[in-house]
Amino acid sequence: MSAGPDIRVRLARPEDDAAVGELLVDAFVRTYARKMPEVVVTAERKAQLRAVAAKRAEAHVLVAEVHGQLAGTVALWAPGSAGSEAWRPNAADLRHLAVSLAHRKLGVSARLLDAAEAQAWAWGADAVCLHVRRGAHGVRRLYVARGYLPEPAGDLDRPEVSLEALVLERPL
Repeated sequence: MSAGPDIRVRLARPEDDAAVGELLVDAFVRTYARKMPEVVVTAERKAQLRAVAAKRAEAHVLVAEVHGQLAGTVALWAPGSAGSEAWRPNAADLRHLAVSLAHRKLGVSARLLDAAEAQAWAWGADAVCLHVRRGAHGVRRLYVARGYLPEPAGDLDRPEVSLEALVLERPL
């Protein structure tokens, strides 16, 4: 039985910014084109996804590497930090989970989420909050399978997007 790939998770560094930004844009554009073709990833949204240096200034940006290659990323805002969209007090905010096409089905997203959740608990967060685009059923299933539960009080309905709120309570 194979032990699986060597997946290493670490904090993103400035030299990762361009590659992480492109990974995010590729993953979001590719996923929406395949699963939600009605969704258009605008130039503004692409610019937001590529703004990794600005994100690192206010959030904990993690990257996963498989055999030294960038395989995925996720961002976590500490409770009460600038830019957080967490609706609960003392909750971390999880965003921008993406895995490269070449590294799908290897457990990269699970390793990234394990690391992000461990960081949230190390900060003393009571919960991890996140938003999923309404209709992104596969992404929603991934989080629900990890124990995240819908919390309509945190839903966001913006002119450009409707987002469903999910929350993971700190384990006892």
